[in-house]
Amino acid sequence: MKVVVVGAGLGGLSAACHLVGAGHEVSVVERSSVPGGRAGLIERDGYHFDTGPTVLTMTGILGATFNAAGSELCDYVELTTLDPAYRACFPDGSEIRCRSGVDAMRNEIASVCGETEAVAFEKFCKWLGDLYRIEQANFIDRNFDSPADLMTPLKPVIELVRLGGLRKLSSVVDSYFKDDRLRRIFSFQAMYAGLSPFEALAIYAVITYMDSVEGVYFPAGGMHAVSRGLAMAAEKAGAGFTYDTSVKHITRSNNGVQSVELDNGERIATDAVVLNGDLPVVYRELLPDLEPPRVTKRGKYSPSCLVWLAGVKGRIPPRTAHHNIHFGGQWREAFDALLRDGRPMPDPSILVTVPTHSDPSLAPPGRNSLYVLEPMPNLDGHVDWAWESPERKERLIRQVESCGYPVDVEIEDVVDPGEWQRRGMERGTPFALSHHFFQTGPFRPKNVEKRAPGVFFTGSGTTPGVGVPMVLLSGKLAAERVNGYAR
Repeated sequence: MKVVVVGAGLGGLSAACHLVGAGHEVSVVERSSVPGGRAGLIERDGYHFDTGPTVLTMTGILGATFNAAGSELCDYVELTTLDPAYRACFPDGSEIRCRSGVDAMRNEIASVCGETEAVAFEKFCKWLGDLYRIEQANFIDRNFDSPADLMTPLKPVIELVRLGGLRKLSSVVDSYFKDDRLRRIFSFQAMYAGLSPFEALAIYAVITYMDSVEGVYFPAGGMHAVSRGLAMAAEKAGAGFTYDTSVKHITRSNNGVQSVELDNGERIATDAVVLNGDLPVVYRELLPDLEPPRVTKRGKYSPSCLVWLAGVKGRIPPRTAHHNIHFGGQWREAFDALLRDGRPMPDPSILVTVPTHSDPSLAPPGRNSLYVLEPMPNLDGHVDWAWESPERKERLIRQVESCGYPVDVEIEDVVDPGEWQRRGMERGTPFALSHHFFQTGPFRPKNVEKRAPGVFFTGSGTTPGVGVPMVLLSGKLAAERVNGYAR
């Protein structure tokens, strides 16, 4: 069967790998000049910047994506385990280095926080592992057709409740740890799902499992190497790629998809399309005759972020790690401001990633690249980005400087919520719909459009959700839908 994948983001690339591996004739159309979508690349004056996700976990899922196309991950991407995965810095000047491996992290906790907390960490990791094993097969790597599917089979649901998966994440983490620093380290991941640790269900601790148990990795050449590798693997398996080209129109009949029309006037005959983009934007631009799912219009979207990419002169602080989290003094108040009030965190926590710490070739000799992220309200919030963006950037730079990083800038790029929206991301957030319970699993927008036979979706806005591992799985799940349609 002929399949066109619209968009070479990680979801589209995953779908292409799985589809071509299943024997379909696959064509990928990408509007940019390189693959990756949100996981894009800026190359300028000897600097190489990833423009999207910087944290890579669950490399087994990535490896399986390469395998689907008949390739091996190691033939395309060279991975290094980051140890520490993060350097967590606190307002009192203390640090905890989130070490790779349970034993190493146990020792770190014993050294910094005491033996009692180290024992608690061992118990916590066992709980995380049990939670992940139940969720992965039964609730994450699975297509849902209706909410009733949640109860079939029933045993995993019962086990999930028994483990406390429907309790609040913060209360579960707090039941293990007394040290407030550890409580932050093992619950901040709720932000990846667009939630506060105080409102997120404990089921989202699977993100903590991905970081804290499975580990964090860095691909040589930066995260964009993953996108390039997947595109090469899909192409080697027989998929065709067209770059610098947009899809203008999808021709459909009652019997299904017939073709896609490109912006250059060319038409590609096809039996199915997999659309890799923010769902509200995809419906507006390519499916204008169909009413989008209600949740895409009225649902709650994740917070956005302000990202400052900078090529700088000067040495980084001696204890700098690849990923550095600088926690603000306020915690619950910061989440209330961001998620409840739609305002910037009063005392923000920021992520400072230094890719040149692991790969000096990403900057000219003697220089460093910084990727700095501060959570921000999306465009439903109370920030006028047309006016406030320069001031917000300067505040962020001052905070980065106060943390000891060089800010003698040679080259920079700033992305705020307004720019995210201009890049095709609904409400100006690159994190799509948040993962409130009724926007997760069978309640999330489906990856198949039953009103338009042959139309399927992949990406963070559909099943299973946000994050590199989830988006890779979304491509797999979309391919499974296509395979079922082909039969």
